[in-house]
Amino acid sequence: MITETAARCFGELGHIHRLEAYRLLVKAGPDGLTVGEIQQHLGVPKSTFSHHLDRLAQVGLITQQREGRSIRCFADCDLMGELVSYLADECCAGVTVTTELEHAG
Repeated sequence: MITETAARCFGELGHIHRLEAYRLLVKAGPDGLTVGEIQQHLGVPKSTFSHHLDRLAQVGLITQQREGRSIRCFADCDLMGELVSYLADECCAGVTVTTELEHAG
């Protein structure tokens, strides 16, 4: 995963409503939830919530599908796995510490 992609995804998850919505969609699994169901669970007003879902969709964390008058949202669990792997890939691999003199020489 490219660091820039990870940063954008983590940036969008840095808002409490978006993080809660994403975690709820992960919990819902492959069936997803409608926007109305997400709002009910989180108690977030519709007027302030749709842009949060749009932001998650823009970075690929969720997908949305129209079902008549409703929109169903799904977490992209593959992307979630990539983000977790990005953080954990080099866990405890060690870091070589260099001094400023070593960089200059």
